[in-house]
Amino acid sequence: MTLVQMQPRPASATPVHSTAADAMDTGGPQVCDDMTVEVALAVMVSARTGHLLVCDNDGLCTGLLTQAQLTAARDSSKYTDRIQLRDILGDRGPLTHRVTTMAEAEHAMRYSQVDALPVVDEHGSAPDVLAVAR
Repeated sequence: MTLVQMQPRPASATPVHSTAADAMDTGGPQVCDDMTVEVALAVMVSARTGHLLVCDNDGLCTGLLTQAQLTAARDSSKYTDRIQLRDILGDRGPLTHRVTTMAEAEHAMRYSQVDALPVVDEHGSAPDVLAVAR
């Protein structure tokens, strides 16, 4: 498993990463949990990404949703156009802190069987995501 940052840097500027914060740049799509599934899918397509960080109205990370999860929710028999992301998030899911070592973050991803992991700061905001390189 190889972790990558969401916005690549030139190879000469990429240091050896010891913590999750060292391995990433800020950026990437973050959406509010009151967004509807259809709008979230449109954001995901326009951002050309496979996942979205979901935050509450206070800017705290509440989870991460993948395109597969959003598509499954939309294709569900219970789907209506009023379903919001907070309605499908369920368990907050795994998160890691900015000072977590890369080895610990990799272990958490393997244990949780996820391809992406939100990285939160001391306030619970998610500045970015660590993702598995394929």
